[in-house]
Amino acid sequence: MYRNASVGVVLPAYNEEGFVGDVIREMPAYVDRIYAIDDRSTDGTWDEIREAARADATAAERGDGETVDRLVADGGASALTNRAAVHDAIGRVVPIKHTENRGAGGAIKTGYLAALADGVDATVTVDADGQMDLSQMQRLLDPIVDGGADYAKGNRLLSREYRDAMPRFRFVGNAVLTFLTKIASGYWKTMDPQNGYTAISHDALAAIEVENLYEYYGYCNDLLVKLNVHGMRVADVAMPAVYGDEESSITYRRYIPKVSSMLLRNFLWRLKTKYLVLDFHPLALFYLFGAATATTGVLGVGAVVSAALSSPGTPAVGSVTSLLLFVAGTAFLLLAMVFDMAESDSLETQIQ
Repeated sequence: MYRNASVGVVLPAYNEEGFVGDVIREMPAYVDRIYAIDDRSTDGTWDEIREAARADATAAERGDGETVDRLVADGGASALTNRAAVHDAIGRVVPIKHTENRGAGGAIKTGYLAALADGVDATVTVDADGQMDLSQMQRLLDPIVDGGADYAKGNRLLSREYRDAMPRFRFVGNAVLTFLTKIASGYWKTMDPQNGYTAISHDALAAIEVENLYEYYGYCNDLLVKLNVHGMRVADVAMPAVYGDEESSITYRRYIPKVSSMLLRNFLWRLKTKYLVLDFHPLALFYLFGAATATTGVLGVGAVVSAALSSPGTPAVGSVTSLLLFVAGTAFLLLAMVFDMAESDSLETQIQ
């Protein structure tokens, strides 16, 4: 328990032999449940999870950790058991093994389903590669427990010191995805959306329909969109990252286009659901009209340039009209963004 709130940790692991055991053994004593999900690893990850769980349970019995009331996992939850085998808890660790490889997002979804079944007050996600400083977990939990946020996430971009510690290629990719996620999610102050060190309240987890979460590396971006539609408060917490001997399993040639297309779909879904179905706000129409007008202007300029190249005497009226359409469309898009920022301003906070 942490400040009278039960805490669960979702620990997705795929080929993390040599790392996942240390993460389990170093987990803070106030954590009530550790949902360790083996995503059909091909190395010794599964054996290491169970070995570390036994060591953790033995340490707790010796009194090295805080004694807490254990929650009871509901292994009968169909959405969970249809995708994974939930084994008997070893101490506070619930070993879960996927029936098929589902990726990082799929493993997070499995852990969230288990936490929902347990009724955990706050659920934290921690990578199994040892990149995350477990001593910082309290900073994520505090906004949830205090009632100031429904979702808290680490942010490696708030501090210059933390930004400098990030490898350059990761920083550039992160910056691009941060901008795209701001537009898609409506959380315009939130940065570092790829940060997997997060905490979410039970109420927020129950509201977002976990079964429909995206099952790929963009799950964290997808989650932000769903949280915004449901009016959930998000806290961005300055957080360092630890880069060691682990190797990323992300294939960027597949990752970037796949996540970008998902964000576009989510953006359109958010506009429809939040501003047309659940309520009405003209910013949805400004976005759509602005995009259509700006696109028409760009296509018109292209057509005029093509005609001018083939026939130098082509009049300039078409190019001026196309340029005006592009300027008008851009103005509508900017106006829509301003309205969008105002709508979500009260839902965001940053913690240094």
